[in-house]
Amino acid sequence: MASQRALPQSKESLLQNYNKRLKDDIRSILDNLTEIIKTAKVEDETQVSRATQAEQDHYEMHVRAANIVRAGESLMKLVSDLKQFLILNDFPSVNEAISLQNQQLRSLQEECDKKLTSLRDEIAIDLYELEEEYYSSSYSSGSFTPFPPGRRRIPLPHWIHLFTPINSPPLPATPPGYIYPFTFTCK
Repeated sequence: MASQRALPQSKESLLQNYNKRLKDDIRSILDNLTEIIKTAKVEDETQVSRATQAEQDHYEMHVRAANIVRAGESLMKLVSDLKQFLILNDFPSVNEAISLQNQQLRSLQEECDKKLTSLRDEIAIDLYELEEEYYSSSYSSGSFTPFPPGRRRIPLPHWIHLFTPINSPPLPATPPGYIYPFTFTCK
């Protein structure tokens, strides 16, 4: 009841209207069904003939059955109206569902970011080790040069990938005060 009192006057009157429709339709179904059952009883003595009475009872049952069907359709329309009212006016549950979905997606994003960061770090370490192995091998001192003459290879420091999250802006080209060891590939 406290949540209904917090509703604006138009919503409160709309809910009261729904409640009145519900009670009227249920009362209509109950009354018509009761009258159909009363009509089904056979009376011994009547002032009209049995055929006339049977025809009148048959017609009354059809009318009352139609009233029951109308009340049932009205109840189905009421359920539809209530669903629409709930969907359009239940902002807290809609917001809760949206925030829950956002939270799930953010946790999935964080998990993916951690996996990608880990993968990037592993690849950077492996690449650095492969480069060191390659440049210390006989292939780098032979006739094959991986870079054109005059170009240099700048190895990245080992710590550069450890503190760079995926969504952060790129690091500056050279940290202040850091001197790169240059390796020349030409003879």
